[in-house]
Amino acid sequence: MTISALRQQLLSGDVSARELVDQYLQRISSVDSKVHAFLEVTADRARADADRIDAARSAGETLGPLAGLPLAIKDNLCTKGIKTTCSSRMLEGFVPPYESTATDRLWQSGAILIGKTNLDEFAMGGSTETSAFGPTNNPWNPAHVPGGSSGGSAAAVAAGECIASLGSDTGGSIRQPASFCGVVGLKPTYGRVSRWGLVAFASSLDQIGPFTTSVADSAELLQVIAGHDVRDSTCLTAEVPDYSAGLNRSIKGLKVGLIKECFEADGLDPEVKRSVEASAAQLEALGAELVEVSCPRFTDGIATYYVIAPSEASANLARYDGVKYGYRADDAENLASMTARSRAEGFGAEVQRRILIGTYALSAGYVDAYYKKAQQVRTLIRRDFDAAFGKVDVLLTPTAPTPAFKAGAHADDPLAMYLADLLTIPVNLAGLPAISLPCGFSRAGLPIGVQLIGNVLDEATILQVAHQYEQAANVMAARPEAALAV
Repeated sequence: MTISALRQQLLSGDVSARELVDQYLQRISSVDSKVHAFLEVTADRARADADRIDAARSAGETLGPLAGLPLAIKDNLCTKGIKTTCSSRMLEGFVPPYESTATDRLWQSGAILIGKTNLDEFAMGGSTETSAFGPTNNPWNPAHVPGGSSGGSAAAVAAGECIASLGSDTGGSIRQPASFCGVVGLKPTYGRVSRWGLVAFASSLDQIGPFTTSVADSAELLQVIAGHDVRDSTCLTAEVPDYSAGLNRSIKGLKVGLIKECFEADGLDPEVKRSVEASAAQLEALGAELVEVSCPRFTDGIATYYVIAPSEASANLARYDGVKYGYRADDAENLASMTARSRAEGFGAEVQRRILIGTYALSAGYVDAYYKKAQQVRTLIRRDFDAAFGKVDVLLTPTAPTPAFKAGAHADDPLAMYLADLLTIPVNLAGLPAISLPCGFSRAGLPIGVQLIGNVLDEATILQVAHQYEQAANVMAARPEAALAV
């Protein structure tokens, strides 16, 4: 059910917040052993918050728009008094003394925390297999990955273990798992949502966004978490519009740009291409005009990203030295040995790989050849998008080159794993908003996602187009019950 439908049930008294929480806790108990979406289920807190909200409603108090609705949070967003591990041994016992801005705004609106979800360690990965606490499985087929790094948040929504969830997106970490799990995933414009309290991976790329079962629900969640925050110097001061107001407007006359390079990309699965082309045809039937556009440097994004993101990660993760907080190795001979051993034992292989790549790219003699050059290409990618938006209102691409791949398929091939983000990374480099929503299924019954990209701060238009497509196509009438029953 959508947020609005559940809210009406809560307002009418057909269901209480406590009953709703108990239903979702029972669902988690029934299916999460197959999915492993959650690292921690906050049952006691959820029940206490639900009872408080029920009492406030009975007393006639005015409640927030999300009052009584259970949400899950990716475990790299700080939650006061609740462990935040980033799925890493390095932060295994870390309990933040403060709340992230995004989650605090959810709780202020009445939402209820039902648990913290699994992710690739420090959000570095595309399958949620690099978690130190075990992988998450795809609810549609547990032999396949849910995508990453926000795989736990996507899988929790797909499996019906929460109404919605938050994730973070550095190079596609919301949109790619949304595609793999058959849910809606929204990455806002960089700076639209405060990053304060998000454990940093790559500070110029990270952005927080929602996973939902409908576009309308994504609009509602974005409405709550968006807006200026004085604690985040990168957070924009732009006014936040009413994202739900324009969802039902016709898209007749809007120009939808099909990025030529995305449909010609190496490794694009034919089933994905057919489904995404069919979604474009559906938009055309709704009155949109399809326009082929070119972004010549689009596919250069992945090489650019894998210089910039590891460079920023190597700087951000330097704080984990075994001294101030986090994992500390025992019986070290001196400070240097303790620091080296703490990092070697506390970080997993993928995190260490990216730290090493980033440190190398920033080292003397190489910073101009790699990091500076990557930043120059990043500017060119942004200019390509600017040129495209001079011709069209939104851009359309596949979200991922393939449906969800099998668990372990890329375990020995990091480059193949990186290519899963080929079609999402350029959006982060340009700081643009984008949304992934289901547009079909593979012959194997796995979801396929289509990506809509908007101009800076134009989340309203991509939400409008996505909602109109969603209502017309009705792709997600089915849910992954059969796989979860096995």
